[in-house]
Amino acid sequence: MRVSVFCSSAPDIPQEALKLAFEIGKAIGEQGWDLVWGGGKASMMGQVAKGAREAGALTIGVIPEPLKRIEFEDTQATQMHVVEDMRRRKAKIEDLSEAFIILPGGIGTLEEFFEIWVGRYLKFHNKPIAVCDPSGVYAPLRVALDHLAIQNFMKSGQKELVSWCTDISSTIEAVK
Repeated sequence: MRVSVFCSSAPDIPQEALKLAFEIGKAIGEQGWDLVWGGGKASMMGQVAKGAREAGALTIGVIPEPLKRIEFEDTQATQMHVVEDMRRRKAKIEDLSEAFIILPGGIGTLEEFFEIWVGRYLKFHNKPIAVCDPSGVYAPLRVALDHLAIQNFMKSGQKELVSWCTDISSTIEAVK
């Protein structure tokens, strides 16, 4: 199985986030799965690929040409797909993946998460989605989403399409 991980490429993030990325990558490899990710070697993106490789997974990157220098293309990837822009990156990652794991990240990670989530709701795909958030980075987002649901801005069944997990083992189970 090919599992996509969306996560941060930002510098200077907490050490626990980098460790989480490495451990998720390692868990993917230990399952006998392969990693699909944004193709960068910086920050969490680099750690998830490193963990996956160390556990024997193939690492399949998808990086836009303009970001090859910014995110520092991972030249150790098993395969690297270079695309024109972020839209093509997201589409290629979705096509290559059978499940999605979301780790802490910024607006890019959130954009990827919401696009995959909406795609599942609209039945463009039926691939499992799990958010792995052991440190509670996304707790305020969950409160906001709950508020949207209470106010009827979210339709019934939308929230249930995502598994919100607090540890690696439950995240892996959620995407099996």
